[in-house]
Amino acid sequence: MKYVRLTFKIIAWLVIIGTIVLAVYLYQKGYLTDVKKLRTAMHRYGAWSPLIFVLLQIIQVAIPVLPGGVSTLAGVVIFGPFWGFIWNYIGICIGSVLGFHIAKRFGRPALETFFSPKLLESYEHRTNSNSKFAKYFAWAIFLPIAPDDLLCYLAGTTSMSYKQFTLIIVLGKPASILAYSLGLTTILSKLLGIG
Repeated sequence: MKYVRLTFKIIAWLVIIGTIVLAVYLYQKGYLTDVKKLRTAMHRYGAWSPLIFVLLQIIQVAIPVLPGGVSTLAGVVIFGPFWGFIWNYIGICIGSVLGFHIAKRFGRPALETFFSPKLLESYEHRTNSNSKFAKYFAWAIFLPIAPDDLLCYLAGTTSMSYKQFTLIIVLGKPASILAYSLGLTTILSKLLGIG
């Protein structure tokens, strides 16, 4: 298990470093200060741009070292509220299932790599009863009231099946992503004139 923790730590640090390098590059090129330029740059990839975004969203969810709101915001800004919602939904659902699988496969070491002991302690007690956890998990996914990435990993340490988990994610995520996407669109259009 020592090697599992080390491997996950290396992966987490590579993702963090890669994200910082990408952010600096995008900032230097002006993509983070000019929304039109960012949209144009992404759309240059044509049909590949949604796939690139979905892959980035999957990684962001499955390796939870960055705040998910940043990538969800990027989806709305780049693709607009409708397609931003679609690509966010696909990426977040796949990433959630992947996070669940990582926790099923590697257990506690995976959780300890990505989440602080204090955060784990505040939610872990809910896994004592698998049936109660499933209900709590479904509500938390539907109404984003807790850290989803952590809950997906915690779900992987319970007896919850892939089928039940996937069903909860697929049915529960649209409402929270839609609300988040619409909220971001409204805020951006009012504050920055972005639509």
